[in-house]
Amino acid sequence: MKNPFKLLLAFAAFGLAACDSGDSVAPFAGEPPAPLTADIQVLHASFDAPPVNILVNGSAALTNVDYKVGSGRLVLNEGTYTIAVEGILPGGNATVIGPVDLTFDGNTITSIVAVGDVANIQPVVVTQPRDPVSAGAARLNVLHATEAAPQVDVFVTTPGADLTASAPVGSFSFTETIGPAEVPAGDYQIRVTLAGDPATVVYDSGTVALNDGDDLFIAAVPNTLPPAAAAGSPISLTLLTGAGSADLLTVGTQASLRAFHASPDAPLVDIVVNDNFAAPLVEDFGYTEIAGYVPVDAGDYNLKVTVANDPGVIAIDADVSLAAGQSYDVLAIGPLATIAPLVLNDDPRPVGTYAKVRIVHGSPTAADVDIYVAAPGTDINTIDPAFSTVPFGASTGYVNLPEGDYEVTVTPTGTKTAAIGPAPFTFANGDVFTVVARDEAGGGAPLNVIVTSDLPPLP
Repeated sequence: MKNPFKLLLAFAAFGLAACDSGDSVAPFAGEPPAPLTADIQVLHASFDAPPVNILVNGSAALTNVDYKVGSGRLVLNEGTYTIAVEGILPGGNATVIGPVDLTFDGNTITSIVAVGDVANIQPVVVTQPRDPVSAGAARLNVLHATEAAPQVDVFVTTPGADLTASAPVGSFSFTETIGPAEVPAGDYQIRVTLAGDPATVVYDSGTVALNDGDDLFIAAVPNTLPPAAAAGSPISLTLLTGAGSADLLTVGTQASLRAFHASPDAPLVDIVVNDNFAAPLVEDFGYTEIAGYVPVDAGDYNLKVTVANDPGVIAIDADVSLAAGQSYDVLAIGPLATIAPLVLNDDPRPVGTYAKVRIVHGSPTAADVDIYVAAPGTDINTIDPAFSTVPFGASTGYVNLPEGDYEVTVTPTGTKTAAIGPAPFTFANGDVFTVVARDEAGGGAPLNVIVTSDLPPLP
């Protein structure tokens, strides 16, 4: 496997949160003055890189730092620190960078961002003087952190301003920055367009408040949402606020909803949203079929599952809350007499160093089960299950697996008698799959699985 972590500087400063220099104490006469300090903030903006742990002076300072996660502004004495980075990989964590000594100068703010895909990851280091923000103003420093995006213009205007009559605050390409620049505190609209083409907007924040004293580092990062739900935007903005990080999605970003028919004896069904029986979200939906991803506006919804073309027979009546930028599965599980919804949060972001696989127990015939995930030909009598005593309606959550060939076997808990499998699977780095254990049509054995990719569909 190629080393995907070529960015020591891009992640090392995460660990400085653990370096507490202690309370300030006035020096005695004749003692040297207190050391200067530096502010450090960092952001993981490599869209297909795995999470990492950060070691400072040999001890773990931060763990499981994932994509679009950034640190607060860390204050430390200027000087040198010993930093190492270990990748979180399926076969066990491995030190992939360092240990190495890094030196930070005082009276500066340094923003360190990891950009690019996992095969071409690189650090961008942006340093500015540590000056206070002017009274009544907000300060912005903007980084182009999307390798696939071309040169773009950035507009920061009053809400609704005509871009053809407005001047951009700047134009930049991948790894370049605009700023730092101050604007009066107030309501603004941040829009990104193709360079020289204000009519082609690729990102729109909608109305956002820039408050007195805000000091923001903003990175335009790759949008990993399903394209239909991303309002056509290839980027989103991630903000380093000084206290941490926050997402600023393009206006109109929706949630993504996918449905599974996993009730073995239920007939064809319709899925109705907010009692709109005249226009079901999904029609004539049969057992083992999957519908989605469907983009829907964020908000609270009522979902009803009815017999197809017979809205008077309601099998499921459930309320769900869907957030912008999130993906969800809704599974109809169980026999028709006790059919119920199972709502799961999806994590469709692909990672270039392993596959992500989730197994859902959707077989009403099976009681609690054990699940084995092993190399082909493995005798399960010689190994422990990967998951034990999994009840009906439960999910394993996403499991990270090295690319390769596998066999999945499901047994009644405490036994080695296969109820499903061994079922062969081949997973590649970057795959994201959901596997649902199910009954035979009509109910009962032989048990089988529904398999689907969770990756966002290509535009």
